[in-house]
Amino acid sequence: MEKEIIAAIMASTSDVDMMTNDRIEALTKGHGMLNIAAICAANSIAEDVQRGTEIKLTDHNVQQLPIDDVLKKAIDSAALAGADPANAALISATLCYFAGTNAQAGVPAGNRKLGAMARIIAGVDRCGVIAIPTAKVNNRISGYAAVRAVYDDIFDNKITKIDGSIIPMGVGGGPLYGHGALGEDIAFPELARNGAAAGTKGMLKAYANVGMPPSPITAAIFGAAAILEIVHPDSEIGEKYGELFKDNSAYVAGLGAVEAAGLPEKLHIRGTGEEYDTAHLVGDLGVILKDIGGPSVIGMMAFEEMLSAFEESLAIGAGFSGGPLQPPLGHMTADAVLAMKVLISSGGDLEVAAEKIKEIKENFWLEPELAKVATNTISRKAEQVKRGPVTKAMILATDGGLTKAVSERAKFTYDKLKEGKKLDEIVRMLDDEKLNDVETACSALFSGMMGKDIKINITRYQGCGRRTPNAFLKRYCGFDTDTTVEVTVDGEKIVFDGLSQKVIPDAVVNKKMDILEAIPLAAVPVVELQLCGHTIINIIVPAAVAATMNSELTPREIARKAVEGAYISSAIPGGVPRAEEVSKRAIKIMSEL
Repeated sequence: MEKEIIAAIMASTSDVDMMTNDRIEALTKGHGMLNIAAICAANSIAEDVQRGTEIKLTDHNVQQLPIDDVLKKAIDSAALAGADPANAALISATLCYFAGTNAQAGVPAGNRKLGAMARIIAGVDRCGVIAIPTAKVNNRISGYAAVRAVYDDIFDNKITKIDGSIIPMGVGGGPLYGHGALGEDIAFPELARNGAAAGTKGMLKAYANVGMPPSPITAAIFGAAAILEIVHPDSEIGEKYGELFKDNSAYVAGLGAVEAAGLPEKLHIRGTGEEYDTAHLVGDLGVILKDIGGPSVIGMMAFEEMLSAFEESLAIGAGFSGGPLQPPLGHMTADAVLAMKVLISSGGDLEVAAEKIKEIKENFWLEPELAKVATNTISRKAEQVKRGPVTKAMILATDGGLTKAVSERAKFTYDKLKEGKKLDEIVRMLDDEKLNDVETACSALFSGMMGKDIKINITRYQGCGRRTPNAFLKRYCGFDTDTTVEVTVDGEKIVFDGLSQKVIPDAVVNKKMDILEAIPLAAVPVVELQLCGHTIINIIVPAAVAATMNSELTPREIARKAVEGAYISSAIPGGVPRAEEVSKRAIKIMSEL
């Protein structure tokens, strides 16, 4: 291999911060997103489980359980990456749940709840569901919508047929109610199911009315949490609702929420097929959420991204980090859940976990190669905060993909420069290839989903869609994208001219349902391109090669040339200083070869 290529590969991969335009150094202290905090907590939990630590909750008559220590270390690990105590508690409790910890145990003395334990260990005050925000999806709402909807139905006497004002002395508050037919067969199930349904519907309506796409899974969890602040959350239930000691009022709340949200009965972990009963999941997460304290929006974003570990993430409205789109690096949390779960189930086998992550990247993403590189980048960055088996598995899964992606671009650039091509022209060729790959992948994806022959072509992709033209928007077209997409469905062509500035607002505001149904065919490939600042190897690798082969231009000039050609990869600012730094490193490495 030519020494110029070797130098370029080493320079491009020597510092993970150079691989992306995302501000991942800021992520190590929780500025903007908390996925690194979640990855660090997952490292801690996986280590404890591999040591044989028991992570189940029980109602044993002791002051502490082993899970107390597991939670403490996970919370501390999340805090290392900038999570405040409330967010660290939520992240750690949720990860412990996915690792196998039950959400609650026992009534009443010795009772333990996972969310409450995490909150107390973190030293956080309880705030209630009413004050908990959802994840931000352009906008955000809060649990107020669920709480209000529940109380509206309470005041309208729609929740239960039981009138508490006529309950006789000696019945209310005691076992004749709580462990008898009145409570377990009638009051608790009615309250749980009807209240959760009301809260869920309230969340769904609030989502829609503030211009957000509703998240069925989040709405259901908030709906369950809201009623579980009212109904006895640990109660047994009548046999027609579930099994003794297996199903409880939280499960019935989950049933009501799942039905109201239109969620599937079962969910499956991506790649492994591990099955979750959705009602149990929603009820359990509702129990955790009601007790957890006051997480912020970014804490809830990490929470929702964990749910994207499910194969059904798109349908249930979970996060973005489960594919098929590759999100900004701050969203990437699903891999940590998956790696942790596979490590636990395989007895700590890194090879098994790595192979599973690799398979998922190859099967669930539009651009598997860049999905691997993105995972490698965020994993290596997380290791700067806390190392552990989860990050080791993620890196092992993606090192090969990173090496292949960088070396192929280095070789391509070297050959084209030898042929006399200009650097900006070479970068444009790489971005053209990216565009073609995304078009092909989306065409195949939608053809399979819809059972039709679909061809997608992006015929225009540039900046300045609706704003006054300026140099910034022309260079960084992720902010005001002007694009035209041609979609052919079984031979019939649809042209979306001005997708962002014309087609979408017109269809949404004027409720043009036929256009709205077709827009995803154009929107998905465009969004994949808009988000591609997460991985800028199309910029830095050619710049590094050019720096080793051209002594006439300075590293700064080379960087600018590379960015000029990156009409897709330079979606957001940051490419010039990174390409300049990589060019300098390549020159230095080259001098010693």
